[in-house]
Amino acid sequence: MKKLISITLLCLLMLISIGCVDKKADSSDIKLVTADEMKQIIELEDVQVVDVRTASEFEAVRIKSAQNIDFNSPTFEEDIKKLDKSKPVVLYCKGGARSAKCAKKLKDEGFKKIYDLEGGISKWEHSKILQIEKKS
Repeated sequence: MKKLISITLLCLLMLISIGCVDKKADSSDIKLVTADEMKQIIELEDVQVVDVRTASEFEAVRIKSAQNIDFNSPTFEEDIKKLDKSKPVVLYCKGGARSAKCAKKLKDEGFKKIYDLEGGISKWEHSKILQIEKKS
């Protein structure tokens, strides 16, 4: 009886520790960044900057060097597979919701370093921290 209780407790302890490890790994794969952090990442690392808004939103205002992959496009899944999984990806949208969903999809696809701009471009477009291009 003591062996059964010991084995049960040991199994329970192992399951709890495995669950904690998985949660830590999940939270470190996607990092929410400020405009200052994003600027440093773009300057210091070879990154792929991806705007996940619609083409018309992208044409109106965007971060310099960004490429457009519309999160709501029917070709979205194919388009993200063209990105280099070995390079970090910096994502943004208007307010942060679409880029957060995209970040999860990229993680599921095996991307290792994913950054998501906190608050989206609408929070930072007037800050002069990021190089913003606007249609005249």
